[in-house]
Amino acid sequence: MSSVNTIMKSTIEQLKNLIYEADAIVIGAGAGLSTAAGFEYGGDFFKEHFPEMSKLGYSDMYSAGFHHFNSEEAKWAYWAKHIYYCRYQGVKKLYKDLLEIVKDKNCFVITTNVDHQFQLAEFDKKRLFYTQGDYGLFQCSKPCHNKTYDNEEQVLKMFKGQKDNLIPSSLIPRCPVCGRVMETNLRSDDRFVEDDGWHQAANNYSKFLEENKNKKVLFLELGVGWNTPAIIKYPFMQMTYKFKDANYVCINKGDNYIPKEIKDKSILIDDDLSEIINILK
Repeated sequence: MSSVNTIMKSTIEQLKNLIYEADAIVIGAGAGLSTAAGFEYGGDFFKEHFPEMSKLGYSDMYSAGFHHFNSEEAKWAYWAKHIYYCRYQGVKKLYKDLLEIVKDKNCFVITTNVDHQFQLAEFDKKRLFYTQGDYGLFQCSKPCHNKTYDNEEQVLKMFKGQKDNLIPSSLIPRCPVCGRVMETNLRSDDRFVEDDGWHQAANNYSKFLEENKNKKVLFLELGVGWNTPAIIKYPFMQMTYKFKDANYVCINKGDNYIPKEIKDKSILIDDDLSEIINILK
């Protein structure tokens, strides 16, 4: 029997009412949402598509990404596949279903995910804030300047052009300004490039919060864990406490917590995200 059937009907109805009555909805999305949508990073998928890394003892794409490669040709053979499977395989149905739920609402999305799924699902680009970067962008590895570059064409060339887990040297992505090797625009250290688009998104997010703080705001947290709680989880809790008519909903399978200060303004659903979104849809 589905675990969703153990959730009280009143809780689901309460959540539906909060969505319906909200003047503004702020979606905070973490890795759990993409996992629920069907992204596979390990298991049989990893063994099939990354056998060379599996033989080295890695069990998933995340851990394999930290491998010290002997050459740029080997490094980019791996990363071309990594980016291709995480970024250029189309939109997942769950994201389209989520859009269907909130398409008529005044909504903004902040996410730590880097897989571009919200854009692919056709959420409003002006109401999206990808805080941690995007698999679809390259930046200088130094970086020598504050700009990012779309990488689809180059990634596809590397993906299709590799042989024996190596890409041709001519396909190694290089900075158009200084000639250094490029890297994916992912926040891993202080070299992460926050380009003009990143700052515009951050400003749009701040403006949205300011404009709606005195209205009925629903902070809807989906699949957010405790790896980086300072980006979504803690701010959502704090704003729920500060904003008079705010409510906080956390939907995630696993280790969840609601502070006592906002317990009467919150809903916690420890269950499968895909099933909950399907019910709401």
